[in-house]
Amino acid sequence: MSEISRRDILRAGAIGTALVTANAVASPLDGERMLPAELDKAAFAKALDELRAIVGKEWVFADEESTASYRKSEIPDPDGKHISSGAVAPASVEEVQAILKVANKYKLPMWPVSTGKNMGYGLATPASSGQMILDLKRMNRIIEVDAELGTALVEPGVTYRDLRDYLDEHKLNFWIDVPTVGPIVSPLSNTLERGVGYTPYGDHFFMQCGMEVVLADGTLVKTGMGSVKNSTTWQAFKWGYGPYLDGIFTQSNFGVVTKMGMWLMPAPPVYKPFMVRHANSDDVAKITDTIRPFRMNNLIPNGVLIMGAAYQLAMFNRRSDIWDKPGAIPDSVVQAEAKKHGLGMWNTYFALYGTEEIIAAIEPIIRGAFEASGGEVLTEKEMTGNPWFEHHKTLMRGGLSLEEIGIVRWRGPTGGMVAFAPVAPAKGPETIGQTALAKEILAKYGFDYAPAYAVGGRELHHIIFLMFDKGDPAEERKANDCVNEMIVRFGEKGWASYRTGVGTMDLVAKQYGQANRDLNARIKHALDPNHIIAPGKSGVV
Repeated sequence: MSEISRRDILRAGAIGTALVTANAVASPLDGERMLPAELDKAAFAKALDELRAIVGKEWVFADEESTASYRKSEIPDPDGKHISSGAVAPASVEEVQAILKVANKYKLPMWPVSTGKNMGYGLATPASSGQMILDLKRMNRIIEVDAELGTALVEPGVTYRDLRDYLDEHKLNFWIDVPTVGPIVSPLSNTLERGVGYTPYGDHFFMQCGMEVVLADGTLVKTGMGSVKNSTTWQAFKWGYGPYLDGIFTQSNFGVVTKMGMWLMPAPPVYKPFMVRHANSDDVAKITDTIRPFRMNNLIPNGVLIMGAAYQLAMFNRRSDIWDKPGAIPDSVVQAEAKKHGLGMWNTYFALYGTEEIIAAIEPIIRGAFEASGGEVLTEKEMTGNPWFEHHKTLMRGGLSLEEIGIVRWRGPTGGMVAFAPVAPAKGPETIGQTALAKEILAKYGFDYAPAYAVGGRELHHIIFLMFDKGDPAEERKANDCVNEMIVRFGEKGWASYRTGVGTMDLVAKQYGQANRDLNARIKHALDPNHIIAPGKSGVV
């Protein structure tokens, strides 16, 4: 039992009891499916019958074959702790409300997903076994796009591909901002996970405006201006009046978000992508210090990616093509292979947007700073046709690509990958410490260091993809132990993760302190006393 569970039992019996129930161990149902904790087979069967009456029998998945896709996960789960009991797919808000009524009746926990493509963090798998997937893919309407304001209102099942097609079909001159695997990902779900993209609209939560949320008891809430009768500003003004609610529904289990507003970027007259090539591993500190002032003063308006060579090579190669020996790939091997493909050990991608005159004025300033850091500044003139440059050129204009999915198969055809994303201030010395610690821990377990650093305004995300062979049980367990050690040891230095996979949510939550956890537990119990929405999400049971 976790520390928070013990404390809450002593302090508040009702909450403590609920936490114990949420942390109970699921039991086998059949094959690889798991029965929800505290629910026997007879009650589960009754719940399924009631769910079928709501959505139709073809949209309840509760046998071995139909639930196979929901068990797929690329992250390590050596002990089978993240296996669902089944799935139900509603087509409307009213069906979501009815499903939650059944869930409350039978104490059947529901794990909401939009498209289930949460790459590196568990796809559609739940935080604990036995939860039923609440699959919102059928709710896939683009409800409205305002061509004057550049706003959109979408449902959970809408993908970035859907939104791009809609804008093209209606000849609307707006860009979208996408994560790395945008075509198959939901803007709503990526925003709720506080994901990012690569245009000036890359902070997806900041560019979100208004939500519709179903609470556990079926109450329908519209945040911000959406709660005002006859409002015409729901997608225009974020804040509304009084306490700001939207944030508590991100990375949380306080409700089921069924609609979300978002802002679209007007297509700029001119767009110019850049790549800066640095040859050596220890150059990352200089790169970070060069970028920071330009992000703070917005001369570089988009989030800047500093891509490590190993990460980039993994997109289009297999490890065995480069290195077939045990242990982490030596830097010298990575450096030599990168050079063959026109890459440095660090490859920095950013873009300028605006008019010819604006870009002509800004480019020399930025170019001079990067050249002073030892970097080689490159544009389409030198890099057209280079697959890595073309990939980032696409992302930085809101284009769609699935190329980064290739990294999942780096270690073997069965694929395995888990993301670790600690946050630090955007200061060069922070990168030196983080890089050294990551290399030490990964080498201990025999894994390769395949990083990217993302520089926001003042913060630095260190994105480490731990790639392993999920078809090898011993390697899967090593990967699990490795990511856990990274979380613990980085956390001891104050470098906590901003986002994590379903297998490490509780571990990361502990690093944010007991007062924070207690407050979240109190909100959870007030809004969802039966704890039926995604228990364990972000460590909130």
